[in-house]
Amino acid sequence: MARICRPDAVPQVAARLDAFVAAGYHGQMGWMADRMHWRADPSALWPEARSVLMLAESYAPEHDPLAVLQRPDLGAVSVYAQGRDYHDIVKKRLKRLARWLIEEAGGEVKVFVDTAPVPEKALGQAAGLGWQGKHTNLVSREWGNWAFLGSVFTTLELEADAAEPDHCGSCRACLDVCPTDAFPAPYRLDARRCISYLTIEHKGPVDVDLRAALGNRIYGCDDCLAVCPWNKFAVAASDLRYLGAVGAPPLAELVQLDDAAFRARFSGSPVKRIGRDRFVRNVLYAIGNSGDTGLIQLAQGLFNDADEAVADAARWAVARLRGET
Repeated sequence: MARICRPDAVPQVAARLDAFVAAGYHGQMGWMADRMHWRADPSALWPEARSVLMLAESYAPEHDPLAVLQRPDLGAVSVYAQGRDYHDIVKKRLKRLARWLIEEAGGEVKVFVDTAPVPEKALGQAAGLGWQGKHTNLVSREWGNWAFLGSVFTTLELEADAAEPDHCGSCRACLDVCPTDAFPAPYRLDARRCISYLTIEHKGPVDVDLRAALGNRIYGCDDCLAVCPWNKFAVAASDLRYLGAVGAPPLAELVQLDDAAFRARFSGSPVKRIGRDRFVRNVLYAIGNSGDTGLIQLAQGLFNDADEAVADAARWAVARLRGET
């Protein structure tokens, strides 16, 4: 699905971003505070651009993504990271579209998929792809909230589409399901409490008070996305490369990965970007939450891991399994 808007169609972003950063909600994501003048105003990113083509591609799962939470022996990986890295797949498609646009109408183009300070979700709403729901993600009446976003900036003057109004109404499903209460208010996210942030972006030990709430989520969290009622209209991903390659692996296997084995297992996957240490840290938190005392010996083997966050997680997991915390 593709829609068009102007680069200056999201004036509300500046104030929202200022408030987000001022409250410290970005946590360790220093890049959120960097180059804020570009992130807050897409027209400043490339002043020559006159139009933005916003594209959305479904990655909706065919299964219930929350079912794995009932299997504490397995690691829950966010749906978007189940298959091949979407950055590569989506960017190739955007480049094909950009080449076609140049051939048909001329002009200059720049393509972005999470590779620049572009407020994709706000631009997606301005272009009419959907609206930013109370969980801050883009939601559509046609594909729910399971979609990858990409943008093509161009110097061409293209006719803009109408923005999409908010259709959340009184629904609070996404807010109420959050295991860590990461939403201080509708449409506001405190990333420091978000499990996706904690398992992917956060470096070092996770706050002890939040570890139990992670459950068996070892990379990302889909709870707020999965409960959105608009997903009843979602069409499963058509590109099989987005589906199922990672699955829900046993924690007992994952905790034993060294750096080489981790890189080999998650080659081509978004999971690879966090590295072995952060990943195994997450796996150990999941082991601590599993209730399976048979995993104690494996966790003990990491008490002296070279990465202190891993060693700390191992000690916490064993203490929790023994009922000492």
